[in-house]
Amino acid sequence: MKLELRGITKRFGSLVANDHIDLVVAPGEIHCLLGENGAGKSTLMNVLYGLYRADEGVILLEDKVQNFQGPGDAMRAGIGMVHQHFMLIPVFTVAENVMLGHESTKAGGILDLEAARTRVREISARFGFDVDPDALVEDLPVGVQQRVEIIKALSRDAKVLVFDEPTAVLTPQETDELMEIMRQLKDAGTSIVFITHKLREVREVADRITVIRLGKVVGEASPTATNAELAELMVGRAVELTVHKGEPALGERSLVVNNLRVVDAKDQIVVDNVSFDVRAGEIVAIAGVQGNGQTELTEALVGLQERVSGSITLNGEELVGASVRSILDEGVGFVPEDRKEDGLVGKMTIAENLVLDRTTGPPFVKRAGLRLGYIADFAQEKFTEFDVRAPGIDAAVGTLSGGNQQKVVLARELSRDLSLFVAAQPTRGVDVGSIEFIHKRIVETRDSGIPVIVVSTELDEVTALADRIIVMYRGRIIGIVPGDTARGTLGLMMAGEAPTGEEAA
Repeated sequence: MKLELRGITKRFGSLVANDHIDLVVAPGEIHCLLGENGAGKSTLMNVLYGLYRADEGVILLEDKVQNFQGPGDAMRAGIGMVHQHFMLIPVFTVAENVMLGHESTKAGGILDLEAARTRVREISARFGFDVDPDALVEDLPVGVQQRVEIIKALSRDAKVLVFDEPTAVLTPQETDELMEIMRQLKDAGTSIVFITHKLREVREVADRITVIRLGKVVGEASPTATNAELAELMVGRAVELTVHKGEPALGERSLVVNNLRVVDAKDQIVVDNVSFDVRAGEIVAIAGVQGNGQTELTEALVGLQERVSGSITLNGEELVGASVRSILDEGVGFVPEDRKEDGLVGKMTIAENLVLDRTTGPPFVKRAGLRLGYIADFAQEKFTEFDVRAPGIDAAVGTLSGGNQQKVVLARELSRDLSLFVAAQPTRGVDVGSIEFIHKRIVETRDSGIPVIVVSTELDEVTALADRIIVMYRGRIIGIVPGDTARGTLGLMMAGEAPTGEEAA
């Protein structure tokens, strides 16, 4: 099915999220929509799927203008969407999820679950999905759950499939499997719109690439384009994609974690008997699919988890049981994975956010009063040093782009005398240009002799930054390996397979 978008414009108040976007997807084509987070890709697809109404422009299928009032209309027209965050009911079976919202009944008004089972088996057999229609979704691996989402769309006769950042929660092997599934769908005549910001995936699977920047189409590219060429289109300038770092100058074991255990509010053990150390002047990256205990581990390091046992020592000082305030005072810098919820106060200014955790004493407080002039000078210095793009230090931090918000968090945390730097998902939702800057600052922190922990679900980031890599799986450390360990090996570890032989550190 041919899909065409003409002049699509979508505004949210004064913000123009989509600015007269034109896009044509040919039948049986994988068309990649490439752009930084916040470029307007998902907004455009939500317009296509009927979740938003366009302020201007039209949608055409097979050259016929469509007027979708909601997702139901889009689905009936042959459009399906595989969302980044799965729209599945965990306690339902695969067949129940597939029929949800499109229930068919037998005589007497009884749900025809067997018809749904048959549909799942037919689609699974056609594409080699190997999905059991009676399996509970909550018992399925993430990669298989994604196949269920695809089956849902295909069961409703989708001729155009939209994949919105589909690899965000997949291991490298599951990502490879998804690429192969997309090729199979293409060969069967399905038109695919593939939304991503990951250059490696684009070049691997796309037939054509459209690049969006700040809500506008800025160009088309061939899959044969280099990563550097694609990045320049995305950002609007040349970007250095390689992280430059020399061999680490290793010092003492500064951070030592022994038999760490974290229990969550549901009485589930989310960090299970974890032990490792980080030396001064070293970057240790913690890798794994999201939800395998990395978040709780980093929060335990800074005192944000309540039910913690075991030991965490920093330069000989025990941190388990200490308050967040005292841990920060020990020199721990912390970049949380959700900057909006945990790292910033959106309505406060850039200057105020830069001193959020430092208003209890010198140098920003004197005689119980804030030294406003000193704070302004400090904020202006960091504003310039970290290249924060905003009208000025009095701008509300909530008005900044994701990359500039992250720079504010980094500027605050790296401006103190540090004994340990912990960065969780440091480049999530950040543009390619800001990633370049953030990686450089992390390496500079390591080279100044500070131990660094980076938690990331992006394998490219892990392998670029790490001197050693810890892989977590279901709350445990599956292995600790050198920073130059092959992606394939890391992917297997992320799926629960322990390293062997020379791979293990």
